[in-house]
Amino acid sequence: MSAVWKYFKVSESENRVAVCNECDAKVSRGGINAKTFSTSGLISHLKTNHPAKHDEYARESAAAAAKRKASSAPSVADVFEKTKKFASESPKAIGITKKIMEYMALDDQPFSVVEDTGFRRLMAYIEPRYTLPSRRYFADVCLPELYHSIATRVHELLAKDSNAYLSFTTDIWTSDVSPTSMLSLTAQWVDENFKLRQVVLQSQEFKGSHTAGAISDAFNRMFESWQIDRARVHAVVSDNARNMVKAMEDNGLKGIRCMAHTLQIAVNEGVLSQRSIVDISSTGRKIVGHFKHSLLAYSRLQALQEQFGMPPKRFQQDVSTRWNSTYYMLQSLLSQKQVLAAYAADNDLPATFTSYQWLLIENTLSLLAPFEQLTKEISSSKASAADVIPLLAALTRLLKKESETDHGVKTTKSALLEAVNRRFCQADTEPLFCIATVLDPRYKDYYIDVEKKRRVREMVQAELDLFNPLGDGEVKHREGAEGTQTKRICTTESVRAPSLSDMFEEIIQESDPDLRQPSATAQQLDCYLSEVLIPRNDDPLTYWRTNRGRFPELARMARRYLAAPCTSTDSERLFSAASNVLDERRNRLTCDKAEKLLFIKKNLPLFLKERPLRFCCSHCHSSQDDVHQDTDTA
Repeated sequence: MSAVWKYFKVSESENRVAVCNECDAKVSRGGINAKTFSTSGLISHLKTNHPAKHDEYARESAAAAAKRKASSAPSVADVFEKTKKFASESPKAIGITKKIMEYMALDDQPFSVVEDTGFRRLMAYIEPRYTLPSRRYFADVCLPELYHSIATRVHELLAKDSNAYLSFTTDIWTSDVSPTSMLSLTAQWVDENFKLRQVVLQSQEFKGSHTAGAISDAFNRMFESWQIDRARVHAVVSDNARNMVKAMEDNGLKGIRCMAHTLQIAVNEGVLSQRSIVDISSTGRKIVGHFKHSLLAYSRLQALQEQFGMPPKRFQQDVSTRWNSTYYMLQSLLSQKQVLAAYAADNDLPATFTSYQWLLIENTLSLLAPFEQLTKEISSSKASAADVIPLLAALTRLLKKESETDHGVKTTKSALLEAVNRRFCQADTEPLFCIATVLDPRYKDYYIDVEKKRRVREMVQAELDLFNPLGDGEVKHREGAEGTQTKRICTTESVRAPSLSDMFEEIIQESDPDLRQPSATAQQLDCYLSEVLIPRNDDPLTYWRTNRGRFPELARMARRYLAAPCTSTDSERLFSAASNVLDERRNRLTCDKAEKLLFIKKNLPLFLKERPLRFCCSHCHSSQDDVHQDTDTA
């Protein structure tokens, strides 16, 4: 409060006015409310009417200001402390070092970034008291410590959901910049709160020949290192390579072929192998290559795009291992049809399309558009084995319908339908796909053929009996691969002799088994199937989280079957990240360090919103919590 109030008081009748203690004069406070009041008028009144009091006020104000200044001035000790370098074992230094290590892993930065002039200047400006460790310290000390802390958290996550079944994806990748091959293993499951959990377990170096035996041995080592009981393994999704399929069989694992990879084979067989499609694809590659390898040609193309009012756009090059890359290449060429025609009028092109070929491109894109949409859906991180049968049912029905865009591609369309039916011929009889589809409240048994519905229901009921060991007066015992034996337990308190009425009931039940009293699980299944489907864009796990009280056994089964993915996309994404880790800047990076960096990059975001990771200080052999808890994900 200002010292001037020693000589004034607020008027009791109106707070906008102050009363002078010396002369009882009323002086305006200079505003209309408390936010705009000031003391300027009061000081002016003292100076004009009471000079002695004003001098006294001026001396008191100056003394108060000097006191405030003295109290805010830092001491010599404080100044010295702010210029003193952090000790290497201090929590602040450990926290900054950890954040730099996370930055390297999450953003694919080389260890040498700590030697770059710009980065060192940035760190010196942000925190001059921090001493930046060497690149070798980050590679040999910080990386293993951060990897160990995250691996511990992943182990805890797996142990926490010890009753959950695990599904895996796997793939083999070979680097283009170093003689390195890696075998991946990613896991996903549905926890007790019906939340889908996904982690990367390993991307270990895979030396030698990629035989089925070598792959099988590698799986054994990975399961052992992560202490995964084989009884918890639900399914493993891989590509269609024979060595991978054989490895799954030799290991006694339930293998699922990647739907995206199988779709790639079907499209190659049904479409991309057709002579007319091969010709337009070859012509398209020549055109794209012309602009890709000539800066002058591309600049002329850009000028024409501007004349036509189109945004500058490059053509997309296709890749032989991705059918949809050919789709995107033809799509980019069709969208620039007018520009290409104008370019060809004044410049040379290595090849051009005829009017018939342009029509063929348009109809081919219409034919492949559903496949492109399907590929995007199954590549989603939430896609599951339950999507396989419904998507195939919708796709094959669409291919059977005639369309105006079939001109020139009728034969191709028939060949594509035949390839899809051949490659996915066993999908609607595979128990895993069938049960998963029924347990998805978006699909249930609506997408299963009428003649197969009864068989699928029997599959679900048989699985329910295994999941429900006690029920309806029966005790089920698992006896290895031979299935189960059922022992009837009498539920009455005393045994009575059968009556004549009992015989009538027994004869009726033998004549029509469907008249028998259904079990509790059968009633549960009937009630579930009788309800309407939820919208297709809804989350099936949210449905089961809400309805697990109504359908407890079905909910338990859903946790197992809806956790199985339908593609090995997680492993594909992992190796897309691997190509950024093992790049030209880090082509001498050891596979062990590359695996740790990949592991951190993929798993660290899972824990950033939880409690801070513990980071071990190698100097003092103690463990320090991070100074600040993260509040968002990478």
